[in-house]
Amino acid sequence: MEIAPSSSRFKLYDQLELLEFPDKYVVKPVDSPHEGFSVDRRDGNIKPLDDNTSSGDATRVSTVFGVGGTIRLLAGTYLLVITSREEAGTFLGFPIFRVTAMKFLPCNGNLRFATAQEKKDEAYFRTLLQALETTPGFYFSYETDLTVNLQRRCKLAVGWTSKPMWKQADPRYVWNWHLLEELIECKLDGFITPLLQGSYQVAELQLKNSTSVISLISRRCTRRLGTRMWRRGANLEGDTANFVESEQIVEINGFKFSLLQVRGSIPLFFFFDIGSIPLLWEQIVDLSYKPQLKINKHEDTPKVVQRHFHDLSQRYGEIMVVNLTDQHGAEGELSKAYATEMARLPNVRYVAFDFHHICGTTNFDNLGILYEQIGDEFEMQGYFLVDAEGNILEEQKGVIRSNCIDCLDRTNVTQNYMAQKSLNLQLQRIGVLDSAECVSMFEDDYTKFRTIWAEQGDEISLQYAGTYALKGDLVRYGKQTVSGAIKDGISAMSRYYLNNFQDGVRQDALDLISGRYTVGTNSPSQLQPIGGSQPSFLPVASALLIGGVTVTSFTIHQAGRNTQQYLASALWAGVTAGVVAMIKANGRHLCSRPRLCHLI
Repeated sequence: MEIAPSSSRFKLYDQLELLEFPDKYVVKPVDSPHEGFSVDRRDGNIKPLDDNTSSGDATRVSTVFGVGGTIRLLAGTYLLVITSREEAGTFLGFPIFRVTAMKFLPCNGNLRFATAQEKKDEAYFRTLLQALETTPGFYFSYETDLTVNLQRRCKLAVGWTSKPMWKQADPRYVWNWHLLEELIECKLDGFITPLLQGSYQVAELQLKNSTSVISLISRRCTRRLGTRMWRRGANLEGDTANFVESEQIVEINGFKFSLLQVRGSIPLFFFFDIGSIPLLWEQIVDLSYKPQLKINKHEDTPKVVQRHFHDLSQRYGEIMVVNLTDQHGAEGELSKAYATEMARLPNVRYVAFDFHHICGTTNFDNLGILYEQIGDEFEMQGYFLVDAEGNILEEQKGVIRSNCIDCLDRTNVTQNYMAQKSLNLQLQRIGVLDSAECVSMFEDDYTKFRTIWAEQGDEISLQYAGTYALKGDLVRYGKQTVSGAIKDGISAMSRYYLNNFQDGVRQDALDLISGRYTVGTNSPSQLQPIGGSQPSFLPVASALLIGGVTVTSFTIHQAGRNTQQYLASALWAGVTAGVVAMIKANGRHLCSRPRLCHLI
C-alpha cells in the first residue's frame, strides 16, 4: 500500500515556461529547461526539444501550470494549458490544486487555406472551446492520482505509484482523457495532467481532544457527459448521466476512514424522439418552466439496467438503490417504470422514498424515516478503515446509489444525511465519541461538516445544471431560510434560462471534448442542427409578444372612450394570443439545441 509521499513516486512538472514563436509554441519545465516539446503553429505537430527548437527570440514568454492535451479541429490543433491555479488543500498528504483558468492555444495556421464553410464551422468549434475554458470544477495533483478511491488504492500493487500519472488514473473519471492521446503517443509523461471534474472540499474539526481532517472528493464520470436537460437516463452500455462518485475521507489519530456514495440518473434507456426512433424517458426543453416528462417502452431497457448494475456491483459490491422521486404524477410514472425494472434484479435492493411528500421544504429530520428503512443494511455495508501502519481494519462491502430526477438537490440532502450517520459510527468505532454522542452535538464542527457538503452540492450542480444547488439550506442549516428561498428562486429561474437558451452549445462542447463527436475533414459540413434548420424567428416572436402586451395594456385603458379603440384593444390582444400560441406550439424548436450528436 502506498498512500504517503515516497521517493519512488512519479511526479509531474509543476511549473512550465511557455514560449511563443511565430511558427511554434515551446513548453519546457522551469527546473529542467532541456526537457520539453514544441507544437507547430501551422499544423499542430508535436516534437521533442532539440538544440535548435527554441533558438531565436520568443514573441511572448509566460508561465503555465500544466498541459491538458490537444484536440484536432478542421484547420489544425489546439493545445490546452492551465494558466492559473489555486491550492485547494491536501489529499492524503499531497497538495491538490483547483484550475482557475485554462486556455486553448490555436495551432491552425492552415485556416487561411480553408473554404468559406470550413471557416464557418471552425468558428463554431472555437466557440465550443471558449465555452470549455470557463467550465468549473477541475482539480489535479502533481504527486498523486485523484481518480481512485482510498479502498482501491490501498490494494494497488507495490510500485503502482511509480507509473506515469495518466497510467495510474481511472479513465472514467479523467475529464480530458480524449485530449491526452497525442501527448501519450509522444511519450510526454511528465507533462500530461489528468483533470478530475467534480468537487474537493476539506475541513478541520476539533472533536473533544482529537483533531480530524475531513476531505470530501466527488468524481464525475465522463462516459455520459452532458447538461441537465440534454443528458438524461442511460445509453446502450448502461452508462448514466450525472454519475458522480463521492468519497468522504476522515483522518484522525492515525486512522483513515472512507465512505463511498454514488449518484446517477435513473438508468432507463434514453433515446431522443426523432421521427420513428423510440425512447424510454425524456424531458426535452420546450420553453415551459417544467417540460413534460414522457415515458415509452423500449425492448433494450432490461439489458441496459442489467449492464448498469452489473458494472456497479463489480466495482462496489452490494448495491442499494434509493429513489427519491415523487411517487405521483409524471415522476410517479417514471418511478413505477424504474421499480418494474429493478424487480428483475433480485440481488439489488430498491427503496422508493418520496422526498417532497415526506420532507417537503423544511422537514429535513424526516430523513430519519428513510434511515429506519435502510439503516441496518447501510451499517452492514460499512466503511473502509486503515490504521497508521497501513493495516486494513474494515472494508466497505457495498454502496448506496441515490437518485432524484436531476440527481442534484434532493440527492445532495440525502447523501449528506447518510454521511453524517456514517461519521458518527466511525468516531464511535475508535472511541472519539461514545455511543450516546454524535457530531451534531458540537456546533462549530457540525457547521463545518455541513458546509463542505453544501459547497460540494453547489459545484456538482454548477457543472450539470449551470446554477447552484437548490435546497442548500437544508444541508447548511437543517432548515429553509428566507435568504435561501430567495437564492433558490434565483437559481430556478437561471436554470430555466440556461436550459432553454444556452445548454445546446454547452452540450456540443462536452460532446466535442469527450470524443463523442469527432471533427471530420474533407466532408460536407456536419453542423446542421438535428431535426432541421435552426429557427431564427425567436427574437421576432419575442419582440411581437412584448410589443403586443404593451400596446394591448395601453389600448385597454383607452377602450372605454370609443368603439375604434375597443377594436384596437381586441386586435392587439388577438395578435398577442397568437404569438403566445405560436411560441408554445414551437417551443422545442425555439430552444438552444445540440448540433453535433443525437441524444442517445
